[in-house]
Amino acid sequence: MNKLVLAMFLALLVLAGTARAQDEDESVAAMSFVILRDNNGKPVRNASVVLHSVNKHGKQAKGGLELKADSDGKCSYDGVPYGTVRVQVLAPGFQTYGQDYDVDKPMIALTIKLKRPEEQYSIYGDQQNDKKDDTPPASGAKPK
Repeated sequence: MNKLVLAMFLALLVLAGTARAQDEDESVAAMSFVILRDNNGKPVRNASVVLHSVNKHGKQAKGGLELKADSDGKCSYDGVPYGTVRVQVLAPGFQTYGQDYDVDKPMIALTIKLKRPEEQYSIYGDQQNDKKDDTPPASGAKPK
């Protein structure tokens, strides 16, 4: 009789543990990413996709997770916790992408288009005194 009670108790513990694990699994989502070039829609291979949890005050949590896009520009992760997640995408020769997303459903698919860097402008354009005179000094000329 004691063995039967012990077996039933152990079975209940296993069932309770399984139910708790199922509850925990429902609080994470699967996120998939497709990284494309903005100008022609071709995939960006080896782009880094960085995921950070963000608290309710907008502060990014320490640590994070880095994914690498494959040759088709795709990557995914199945353990993203519900809440706000900051997604950053970095690839050489492209502008860095950053956006916060609310993870509130079990599957999220994102297509991210990366842009090429734009020309930078400066208020310090060519100044009159910045121009260098490339002509060699005349023989016997005094230095300036």
